Amino acid sequence: MGYLYRLLLNRGRVFPTTASAALIIATLLDDPRTLAKARWERRAGERSLRAELLNWVAAFADVARLDATERPRAAQDLGAARAARPAPHSQVALLCEGSDPRVREAAVAATALLLADPLLDSSIPCHAPLVRGVLATSADSYYRWIARERLAAWGEDVEGLIAAEDDRRATLARAREVAGDPWDDGQEAAIRWLAEQPVDTAAQELPGRWHPDWIALEPAVPSVSEPEEPVAVPGSQSGYQGPWRIARAEEHTEWTFTPFVGVGPLHFGMTLEEITDALDEQPTVTSYNSELQQLVYADFAATAIRAHFRDDRLGCVAVNALDGPQVRLDDIPLTGCVPSQLEEWLLHRTARLSYSVAGDPICTDLGLAVRSQRAGDIMLTRPLFLLHEWRDLWHSLPQEEWNFA
Repeated sequence: MGYLYRLLLNRGRVFPTTASAALIIATLLDDPRTLAKARWERRAGERSLRAELLNWVAAFADVARLDATERPRAAQDLGAARAARPAPHSQVALLCEGSDPRVREAAVAATALLLADPLLDSSIPCHAPLVRGVLATSADSYYRWIARERLAAWGEDVEGLIAAEDDRRATLARAREVAGDPWDDGQEAAIRWLAEQPVDTAAQELPGRWHPDWIALEPAVPSVSEPEEPVAVPGSQSGYQGPWRIARAEEHTEWTFTPFVGVGPLHFGMTLEEITDALDEQPTVTSYNSELQQLVYADFAATAIRAHFRDDRLGCVAVNALDGPQVRLDDIPLTGCVPSQLEEWLLHRTARLSYSVAGDPICTDLGLAVRSQRAGDIMLTRPLFLLHEWRDLWHSLPQEEWNFA
């Protein structure tokens, strides 16, 4: 689920795939397999997959209410997300009376936020009592905020809810103060009382319009400005044909990356023959035996990619930084960029990078590694697109890939 949040909703931003994902997730909500319970990284406690999918829908609906940005593509993605809100509403609303309290709370929260769509105004009177009765008394501070914010938007009296929240915060603040003072006679009682309080299960990352007041007792979240989007470096000057020639923008084939599915016309799991047919090119194939397995890779010189295989199936695609396809993720170029610029953008987008032993950033939530490739006196990004089991680059890639410069 962490992958879903970072890939499709991140820091108050939606992406081209977000609206479609909302429609797909809504169709999965009644699947019996979503009743399986687990612990999810964003929230405390155990809950079913159904409850966590509903929490994703709630975050989606919350982010969809944001103001449009100045970037045309971002505004277009936000518009698509808003237009998709009525579709999941009926499926989500069916779960508002469920027997599982965490599913019920998440369903009411998602419904309340979806009702921000003007097309769903007629459903507000039906759901307002549930919002007050279920969310306003929840141990989850995000749900309580949704209750206050939505009921106020619907013209209902929320003074009592605001007063109750203020009392709750004041009581918690006082108890924490006493519990931290070894000289206070009430320390033991305060510690016991705090231990008896239900755990706040709200996610720690702030989605959408979530008002900051709910974390007034938590450390302040530092403001982080969004980095500039990466851009591919300009190609070499016209007429230059040296060994470090960088293809110009119009010379690159345009490919799209779909995490853990494939890149361009290639899909993970393809055989060499299928890739050869898809690219209409005969590659140079290299194979050898390692201690654990046979590793095979094929160089497609005309396309300027290297396909890595395991058990005769495609598991990784490396794209030449100088003249390989311009691979894009959410319209952002990944090939032939300044490495530090792309790394900063990925870190801001996912907030979850690991690094290979060679210092290459690996975005585990996307199945993307960014190696550097020399172009004369500069370095450019050589993206590697990976399946889950290939994220340990050191043991997955052959020596020839590490020697590629």
